[in-house]
Amino acid sequence: MSKEGNQYTITKVRPKDFTSGWLIALLIAGTGLTLPILYLGSEIALSIGFKDALWAFGISTVVLTLMCMATTIIGNRSRLSTYMIMHFSFGRKGARIMNFIFGITLLGWFSVAIELLAIAVKDTALQSLQVDLPEWPIIIVVGLLITATTIYGIKSLERMANFAVPVLTLFLGYVVYQCMVGTSLWTIVEFVPKEPTMTLFEATSILVGSSILFPVLMADFSRFIYNDKQSLIAVLGITIGFPIALLFSAIPSIQTGEVDIIKVMERLDLVIPAFVLLFVSTWVGNASNLYSTTLTFSTIKTDWSYKKMALMCALAGIVGALLGFSHYLFDFLNFLGILAPAISSIYIINFFWVKKQRYELAEIKDWEKEALIAWGISSILTVFTYFEVFQLTHAYFIDSFLLGGFIYLALKWRGIVRNLS
Repeated sequence: MSKEGNQYTITKVRPKDFTSGWLIALLIAGTGLTLPILYLGSEIALSIGFKDALWAFGISTVVLTLMCMATTIIGNRSRLSTYMIMHFSFGRKGARIMNFIFGITLLGWFSVAIELLAIAVKDTALQSLQVDLPEWPIIIVVGLLITATTIYGIKSLERMANFAVPVLTLFLGYVVYQCMVGTSLWTIVEFVPKEPTMTLFEATSILVGSSILFPVLMADFSRFIYNDKQSLIAVLGITIGFPIALLFSAIPSIQTGEVDIIKVMERLDLVIPAFVLLFVSTWVGNASNLYSTTLTFSTIKTDWSYKKMALMCALAGIVGALLGFSHYLFDFLNFLGILAPAISSIYIINFFWVKKQRYELAEIKDWEKEALIAWGISSILTVFTYFEVFQLTHAYFIDSFLLGGFIYLALKWRGIVRNLS
């Protein structure tokens, strides 16, 4: 990808930096092999049972895949970043509101990953060295290490991840195999918890929320890909990689009854290799989170240097981890399922029908009122469907997507008809 200083933030990607959709698919799939996603797979399987977990994995993957297929084409044909696409859909100033939402989301994942990584360090030290370390200093040290590598050494970590992610995939496959040795397949398939702690709908909603920014931010990946066909191949990173990562965590957790991946590995005498691989993949993933968070907030607070913004974002994320933000993870993901889908539907309609697949920088306005009104109304109505004041599709994340699209279409209908005539 680009080695330019601005990473093509406000300009179109040039052909010299085009790449294969298969490489992007591997990059996207690798994001699933981090502690937060593996934690979700384990938690959901133990909460609703294996069969319902499969339904949740499948439904959420289909929803995310369909949304990504539309937005990946937009990124590929426009060659612009999500940041710039938001300008065309919501206006210069409206895009800052969207970027603030993206920034808060990325910062939330940064906090969760730090906390889970600290728990992994604590558990590994306890199981391997019989040393019981307090959690809070680990959070601070891990957070500072990730911050330092984000500012100074993320490229070297990315090279390490290119090795670690494929090895981790094979390793987790081996873990699943070990879990199945001496165990009937039906023991896993028929597993149902004595007291389910969530419904199938809640599990599906949480999984959609966990990756709902992928459809919104897909353009950041697909703008670098050769053509439409290759950009659709990149979506396989979600279609195949996401459910595999969830299954790789669900099966061992059902077999051992543990959500904590390190405790699962303890049962299999694989603590050290599991810790090393998970630590590297999560470290790199979280350094990328902080990098994206910094760039996102830099579009809002333009007078701060990259280093200052990275330090401020990292500090906020570390404080969130110290306060136990992971305890609010499911509520946070549900919140994303309310706000984010409408953003995708609005910019899909804007590109294909309002702008007729043609973005001109001179046409960017300060505010695109119709988009902001559609997003605001759809978000408010989706809050009501979320709390079941009334129901539409009975899936609030689909409500958000459809409402945002329909309201935006209604507000822009005259212009769309004029464009078609």
